[in-house]
Formats: sequence, C-alpha cells, structure tokens
Amino acid sequence: MTAQAQPISHAHEGHHPDPREHLMLDPKPRGEMNAMVMEAMHATSWKFWVVAAFLGLVVLICLFGAWGYMIMEGLGVAGVNRPSYWGIFLVNTVFWIGISHAGTFVSALLRVFKAEFRRPFTRAAELMTTFGLVQAGMSIFMHMGRVWLSYWMFPFPNQRQLWTNFHSPLMWDFLAINTYLLASTMYLFLPLIPDLAMARDRSTGWRKALYRILALGFRGTEGEWTHLRHALGIFAFAILPVMFSVHTIVSWDFAVAMRPGWNSTIFGPYFVIGALHSGIAAVAMVLIVVRATMKNMKYFIRPEHFDALGKLMLIVSMAWAYFFFNDYMVQWYGGDKWTDALLHFHEAGPLGWMWFGMLICNVAIPWLTLWNKKVRTTPGLLFTIGLLINVGMWFERYIIVPISLTINRMPFTWREYVPGIEVPLGIGTLAFFILLYMIASKLVPLVPVWEVQEGQMAHSLRKFGKETVVTVSDLE
Repeated sequence: MTAQAQPISHAHEGHHPDPREHLMLDPKPRGEMNAMVMEAMHATSWKFWVVAAFLGLVVLICLFGAWGYMIMEGLGVAGVNRPSYWGIFLVNTVFWIGISHAGTFVSALLRVFKAEFRRPFTRAAELMTTFGLVQAGMSIFMHMGRVWLSYWMFPFPNQRQLWTNFHSPLMWDFLAINTYLLASTMYLFLPLIPDLAMARDRSTGWRKALYRILALGFRGTEGEWTHLRHALGIFAFAILPVMFSVHTIVSWDFAVAMRPGWNSTIFGPYFVIGALHSGIAAVAMVLIVVRATMKNMKYFIRPEHFDALGKLMLIVSMAWAYFFFNDYMVQWYGGDKWTDALLHFHEAGPLGWMWFGMLICNVAIPWLTLWNKKVRTTPGLLFTIGLLINVGMWFERYIIVPISLTINRMPFTWREYVPGIEVPLGIGTLAFFILLYMIASKLVPLVPVWEVQEGQMAHSLRKFGKETVVTVSDLE
C-alpha cells in the first residue's frame, strides 16, 4: 500500500480542526463500528412495529385493494379521459424515477470525483434508487390498466405474430426502468458484500444463513478487496451514462409529441436536473429520519454531511431554475397561439396556484435559506426544505403531464383533469416505498463500515508551520 498526501482543506491560522465535527477525523476501531451498525439493525422499538403495521395497512388498502378494484372495474374509475389520457400514474412514474437518480448521483458520481463526505450514506442513497424504481414500475403497470397483458411488451416469438411496438413510449419506459433497476441493484449489491460478510460473522439463526448466501463466501483477502475495488470503479463509470440516459428517455415520452408545451429540445437535461433536484432533497430527508430514529447513527451521519447535501441542493436548484426559464422563454417567444394559451392556463387557470407553488418550493425557498450554514446543518430545517422541494417537483410533473394535456389544438376537447382512484394508489406507492426502506434498515447495514474505515485511514491532521492541515492519502 502506498500513499500520497494531498491537502483537501486548510484551517484558519492558529485554529485546529475539531475531530468531533468530522467523521473522517474521529476514528473508532473497526470492531466497535461494526457492533454499532449491527446494534442499529437489531434495536427495534415498539414504535417501529406500530409504524410498520400502519404502513402495511395503508399499502394493503390504498395500493393492492384499490388496484384490484380498478382491475375489476376498469380504467373508468380513474380520472384519465380525453384529452388527458395521462394522469397521476405517469406523474408518479416520472417522480419516482427522479427520486431513484439520487442514489446513483450520490454514490457513483461522488465516488468518481472522490468526494469524501459521501462515504457514510452511499448505501442509504442506493437503497432509494432500487425502491424508487420499484414504485415507478408499479405506476407504469397501473397506467396500463390491463396489467395481465404486460407480457406483450416482451419480444418473444408467438403464433399470433404480436411484436413489441418500439414507437410506444410505454415500451421506452419499460426498457429504461428495467435496465436501470438491474444496473442499480448490481451496484447496490457489490459494496454491500463486505458488510454482509460482517453481518454473517455477527449473526445467528436464519440471519446467519441468509447472510452466508448473500456474502458469496467473502473472507476479506487481499485478492477479494482488489477485485471489489476494480469492479466498483468500473460500475461507477458505467452506471453514470445509464442514469443520464434513463431520465432522458423519460423526457422523450413528452418531447417527441407535437403538442403545445411538450415539443421541446431542452426536455432532456431539464428532466435530468429535475430528477437530481428531487433526489438529493429526498436523500437529505432519509438521512435525517435515519439519524433521528436509528441507534448510533449520530456518529456516522453528522452536520457536515447535511451541510454538503444542502450545498448540492442549492446548486441544483439554481441549475433547475435556469433550465425551467430557458424552456419557458423559448415557448413564450415562439408565439404559437396554442402554446400561449397553455402558458396562460398554467399561470391563471384553476390550478395556477400549483404553478406558483412550484416556483416557490423549487427556487425561492432554497435560494433564501440554503446559503446559510446554520440552516443547512439544522436537521429539522433541512428536512422541511427537502420536503418542500419534493412537493414542488411533484407539482412540476403534474403541470407537465395532465395540466399540459388540457390545452391542445382542438378546443372542443378541452376538459380539466380530475383524478379519481389515482389518489389512493399514489398514497399507497409512497407508503410502500417507506415500508420497504424500514424493512431494509433491519436486514442490511445502512452504513458501509468498510468505506468509512477506509476513509478514516486515509485522513490525517498534519502541521505545517503554524497551520494544521487536513490531508487525505490515495490508498493503493
């Protein structure tokens, strides 16, 4: 192992960095950190079971019960009708795919750029990717209506000569979600192997048998670590194009249509930056809840991590504002009468409050608050800002999908979209996401201990003259 010291931050003259403020400068023995993570997994209070039971009941009634009712009665119980054939089902699909982008961005992109603050919460973000894609896939199936015919989307030979229609946006979403789900699950599993091996060695009964299978016989030899690091490096670079292409494909669902408000060349990057906007805010919310409810998490997740995520939220908010006004100004300048009618409907229509609420939540609130470090490092305030950003991004998707469909080039078809059974189904997907996350928190270590220890080994304090400098070494 060789190391090359690189200064990453400088303290003010005469001021020594406080190790208690920085996880990488406050190391604990590997065994103690392992025990802390395992205790967080096993320490389950009655409150956990009450919340889990409530969420399970919501999922049973609002998701599977309402879905079964819609299957029996048909899509007529939903609000989709001419001209708004796409409703909350597609809104939720775009929203959950956007949430899923946070895991890849936080883990893969920050790994590529060697951002050290990512280490304790990469797995929490990666789990969001997998569970968010599950909700997006379910929303697509709900939108199909006759879900039992979904096998038609698989290109296999058959005697009826039915083949996949690659002109259908439904097919594009099917391929994009499945590709991203497979890639992100593999990327989640690879760095999980060492921690599964740790859990295997510290568990008994059915847990030990489960972890023995999932750990794939990992023993921590030098060769295994070398292969794991090489695989993670390859996957980090390979999954980034998949991340950007998936939400670009989702934007094509709209941009390829010759409809007012949709036919835009900027939709690709606009959708990607919107996905990051909602996703990073969701990561911050999840970390705040995990830190507040799980034992020992305050050691691993500290204000410095909230500070870094708050800065990212502010930067992405500025980028989203640029793309939003870019798209708006180009459509306004075009002067098409139907587009002008749509823009006026967005602002002054019955749901104009949603348009202004979107701008307040996505632009005004982040810009007015996240420049302040005290706000960024206060969990309650950051959680509230993250929640408002996600509300604003859901508004944005709602405006793009059903509201924009209200205005077309045939005024006699104009009709306001009024959701029906989509509302309980949307609540059910949200409850299912939270429930899956709660179950995962008790089955897998939410903190990658080996990554945290690796970072602590690489960081050190060195004194140069009167100044103390934090340095990080490249471990080979």
